[in-house]
Amino acid sequence: QLPSYQSLLYRRKTSTGGSKQRGSSRSRLSSSGSWKLGLSTISKPEEKQKSPLEQRPIRERANTRRLAEAQELKSWRQMRQSIHRYLRRLREDGQESLSSIKLWRGDIHLIEGMFGAGILSYFSFLRFLVMLNLIIFLFMFSFVMLPIVIASHALGNITYNQNDGNVCSVYPSSARHGLVIFHEHIADLLSGGGFLEQTYLFYGYYKAHKIHFPNITYNLPLAYLMVTIAYLFLSLVWIVKRSATGFKHNLVQDEDRFQSFCNKIFTGWDFCITNENAAKLKRSSLLYELRTDLEEERIKQKIADRTRKEKCRIYIIRLILNLFVISVLAGCFYSIYVATTFSQEAQMNNVKVNFIVDLIYEYLPSIVITMANFITPLLFSVIINFEDYSPAFEIRFTLIRCVFMRLTSIGVLLFSLWSQITKCEEEPCVCGYNHSLYSCWETRVGQEMYKLTIFDFIIIAAVTIFVEFPRKLIVKHCDCRLAHWWGQQEFAIPQNVLEIVYGQTICWIGTFYSPLLPAICTIKYFFIFYIKKVSLINNCRPATRPFRASSSNFFFLGVLLIGLALACVPVAVSVAQINCSQACGPFVNYTTSWEVLPTTVSQLPHGVQTLLYALSSEAFAVSFFVVTCLAMFYVIALAGAHKKVINQLREQLAMEGRDKRFLIQKLCQAQKISVVRSPGSNSQPRRSSSSYHTSFSNNFNESVFLAHSPPDSATHV
Repeated sequence: QLPSYQSLLYRRKTSTGGSKQRGSSRSRLSSSGSWKLGLSTISKPEEKQKSPLEQRPIRERANTRRLAEAQELKSWRQMRQSIHRYLRRLREDGQESLSSIKLWRGDIHLIEGMFGAGILSYFSFLRFLVMLNLIIFLFMFSFVMLPIVIASHALGNITYNQNDGNVCSVYPSSARHGLVIFHEHIADLLSGGGFLEQTYLFYGYYKAHKIHFPNITYNLPLAYLMVTIAYLFLSLVWIVKRSATGFKHNLVQDEDRFQSFCNKIFTGWDFCITNENAAKLKRSSLLYELRTDLEEERIKQKIADRTRKEKCRIYIIRLILNLFVISVLAGCFYSIYVATTFSQEAQMNNVKVNFIVDLIYEYLPSIVITMANFITPLLFSVIINFEDYSPAFEIRFTLIRCVFMRLTSIGVLLFSLWSQITKCEEEPCVCGYNHSLYSCWETRVGQEMYKLTIFDFIIIAAVTIFVEFPRKLIVKHCDCRLAHWWGQQEFAIPQNVLEIVYGQTICWIGTFYSPLLPAICTIKYFFIFYIKKVSLINNCRPATRPFRASSSNFFFLGVLLIGLALACVPVAVSVAQINCSQACGPFVNYTTSWEVLPTTVSQLPHGVQTLLYALSSEAFAVSFFVVTCLAMFYVIALAGAHKKVINQLREQLAMEGRDKRFLIQKLCQAQKISVVRSPGSNSQPRRSSSSYHTSFSNNFNESVFLAHSPPDSATHV
């Protein structure tokens, strides 16, 4: 009896419903029928003859079947299918063409082959940020800068925000006059002050209220606010879309580890590769992925074998180390607050010593933040080694700590600035903010974000040139014991990912205050790619503890999503809570930047106003929430049903595998009996049998099938 037949008999005994009994009997009859058919095939393999249709070539049979189906179809259905095939082919060709012109395609394939898919995920992540910043810059340029440029050189007429003579509308220029020393221009270029303050780079330059073209009036304040909302929403949608794709791959790979091994071993090779170098790169990439999976399996086995005493010791060590990490973070945040306060006071008091000291005063918050961001990841990477986590979790936990450090440091900096912007000597503030110290506080915040961006790039380039490259030379040419202990540098993925996430968070925050900052970040990441590539190939070595790229790539996007959420908070507070500057920018005529939206809505026709008010009402919000919950419940129920069907299909596939093994065992036994009954057949040459089962059994020993137990899941078949 087949194993599936025995299982059906057992289910029939345990079932109580008549419908289940009828279904079980039908399944039993079909299984027994297939068993009898298998025995008849074994006993009489020579009697099975192929039909004339089966003896035709495969291509001829396919053409005949296609012609027969075409005669049955109607003309409009044939046309629809042909159009569908043409569009599908066109889409595939377009996707192939786009992938061939993708940025850094060859460089990324080279990195994947040399260092594996883990480091590949970092460079793919960097390419994604380059494209994202480029699109954000195109948004800001098209809707904010380009109308002013066109109006200045064409027929447009610009209506500027006029100063009404009060103290809040005074904006003293910081441009240098007379004979300017060369190093002062360098200081202005690095700090964003001087000649750069009154340019397209910062918020204060956009003083236009409306731009009048021959047939249309362009509302610049409304465009400025809507573009800010648009680039944040675009970033959210794009990150969520990429995260969903990574989550699918992560879910499939985490479902069954054996399936991951099978996919890499049996289907991981690309048979379209004809170049020897490409084949070597692909081979090394597969080796890195297999090594990663085996390392994770070893760590999981080690964790499972821990005793209670070892677990208590590890938990105590982790508690002590986490308390130490919290104290380090608190000290860093306090240092950033003190440095920001001291720097702002020195600039407001116009303290001038010399070029170097003045530049240090300008960059003191950036220096403290960068030092904290440089030291704490190194400290965290040392601490994590004593906590005994798996390689994948080490990366995630280190990233969480570094994310909290880097992103919260930006929040502390902004909190320090806003505490001085909103605090006046005489309360309440006459202008709604401290106008005596910050005539255009948005430009001052933009300058701080600009300095953080520039200083971050300088530090990345300096570390590569003055730290990583000399270390490689020392390790390579020095034979001392200290050099061998120091060793060649590894490419630390958590630290490098946090560098670009930190820079991207600054870009999201600073774009509202500095519209050209996305272009600067695009150029910055473009050069960082080549800096990191050269450093990786020449200065670094592969990681001693490799990790899987799919989950890490998903986690990178999750960290970036946290950075986006943090960036939305200061932008939302600036737009809705803090009074906008009355001396600069497009929102001079409004108390807050958000007021431009209800003011514009009030000027629309009555029907449009009613529609917009209805969409923003509480009734619509509650209805939308209920519909969203119902849709979510439906998706959850559908996912549960799909999971149940998948489990049933896996059980069925495993059952079929056991049936095949049972039939092969019977086949081997039948062949063994036939050989014993006809001893003279050993001297005769064996004829090739027309039966598939006989030819299959000739190539395999029956001990192979008897030695192993039946598989537990479909992936083991």
